[in-house]
Amino acid sequence: MNESIQTFLDSQFGHFLAPKREINTNLYCIFVKPEGIVPVVKALKEHPTFAFQYLNDLTAIDWLGKHNPRFEVVYILRSPKNGHHRIQIRLAVEEGEMVPSLTSVFIGANWPEREVFDLFGIPFANHPKLERILMPDNFVGHPLRKDYPLEGPGQDYLIQDLLTLHVKEDIEP
Repeated sequence: MNESIQTFLDSQFGHFLAPKREINTNLYCIFVKPEGIVPVVKALKEHPTFAFQYLNDLTAIDWLGKHNPRFEVVYILRSPKNGHHRIQIRLAVEEGEMVPSLTSVFIGANWPEREVFDLFGIPFANHPKLERILMPDNFVGHPLRKDYPLEGPGQDYLIQDLLTLHVKEDIEP
């Protein structure tokens, strides 16, 4: 099945495919340019034979000092029609570069994209509500980046704001 997927992508979306590199994974892996992520995933989802209709996972990797560009967004798609066959799609991203949102293809990409934005600082273009999902709104930085300080930047500002919020909530009806 992997060969037919690669043949399909080469023939229809060759201009969106990025050069492959060796990685250690047990899943078939496709490297895509950022501008190609939405059309490639949509085609794999709607293809009558492949039918990758389930977004299994969406995360990111910080390759600080090991690869250029620094980040990779990783998608794992699953095909229930084909015995839950899985493929991995990787997208290299420069720091500060926006990645097109997959929420138009998979509504379930909403929260994982927000998580990647919150923890890695990778923004998603055309996302319906791109804001922090795990860390407080006033949190400084992105804690899953490799250059994030181990002890954090100091969280005194968080405690002060929380005390202020609770005092205001207790005073106001």
